[in-house]
Amino acid sequence: MYGMRVEDSEMVYNRLSGTARIIYEYSPNFTTAGYILFALVFIMSAIVYKLGFARKISFGRNVIIYTFLFIGCIILTFLAFFLPIVEGLFVAAAILIIYRVRRMNEHKKDSVTQ
Repeated sequence: MYGMRVEDSEMVYNRLSGTARIIYEYSPNFTTAGYILFALVFIMSAIVYKLGFARKISFGRNVIIYTFLFIGCIILTFLAFFLPIVEGLFVAAAILIIYRVRRMNEHKKDSVTQ
């Protein structure tokens, strides 16, 4: 009575985003897969925040920011089941890493020429 029909579980599985599908395939159970997806969303969000938006602030403010980031990632995790949230965070992190590397190289070139 409380179980999901096979047709419904197949429909849900077919609608999962790419990363969520891989996580659910290789996890021992659904609960663990959900926690892995949440951890991945949180880690990627923290990386994107650190690369693109973080400034040097006090430890207390950092705790507050990462607490709200943690809470926001709960909502993003629900979206990440069916939308490519993790993939988007990977792309955003890659773009920000490329931007940082180019900026550091330009800064080194400017330091050498002066």
